[in-house]
Amino acid sequence: MLFLQKYLKNALFYYLCISHIINDTMNNVPTPHIGAMPGQIAPFVIMAGDPLRAKFMAENFLENPQQFNNIRGMLGFTGTYKGRPVSVMGHGMGIPSIAIYTYELFNFYGVKTIIRIGSAGAYHKDLHLGDLVLAMGACTDSNYAAQYQLPGTFCPIADFGLLQKAVNTCEEKGFHYMVGNVVSSDVFYSDNPQGDKWMKMGVLAVEMEAAALYMNAARSGNKAMALFTVSDHILTGEVTTAMQRQNTFTSMMEVALSLV
Repeated sequence: MLFLQKYLKNALFYYLCISHIINDTMNNVPTPHIGAMPGQIAPFVIMAGDPLRAKFMAENFLENPQQFNNIRGMLGFTGTYKGRPVSVMGHGMGIPSIAIYTYELFNFYGVKTIIRIGSAGAYHKDLHLGDLVLAMGACTDSNYAAQYQLPGTFCPIADFGLLQKAVNTCEEKGFHYMVGNVVSSDVFYSDNPQGDKWMKMGVLAVEMEAAALYMNAARSGNKAMALFTVSDHILTGEVTTAMQRQNTFTSMMEVALSLV
């Protein structure tokens, strides 16, 4: 009898703990920026700055995609890829935007892995339009890390397992790629361009969001990686069109899906 009482007491304790977690989750969703209910978003999410790129990916790569978000036009869909649940969603432009969406996904929707697929401006002479950049690290001129009050400089990095798989996929498919540092800039139209200084430090390309994604993943104890298609080249002046960026950057989508 004493054993049974102790067992029931422990069972009640664990039930209350689990109920508390479930209730906290239910109280937090839908969030102010994502209209999904619990269970509508997969643990593995692929995100693009352009919500129309997310829509293109859902319609062309996922089986039976169902839309879960349209708040502020930031489209999100969940389907399956080779039988595994996957969500794709837009995250907007800049660190504040991706920071909000990825924070809510990691902390309120139970997402474990986020892959960012985006466009980037190349700094390296050996990169060309359409090449892939796998962001091992993300430098930044943003003040986003200041909130953590760290006694030094935090280095935002990708999850190594995801990075390793992405490299293997690029090799298998014959995609031209480079692995290294990118810089997540807060400024698109700079009054004082600093690209040459990043180039001197071997930074491969510039984009606007990866550093915040990596920091949110680290803080929440989850995984993240960012990979990019070169959409323009800072040195040569080559550029792609908006329609090309929306609909033709499929190599990085294939790499991202190989990580599921």
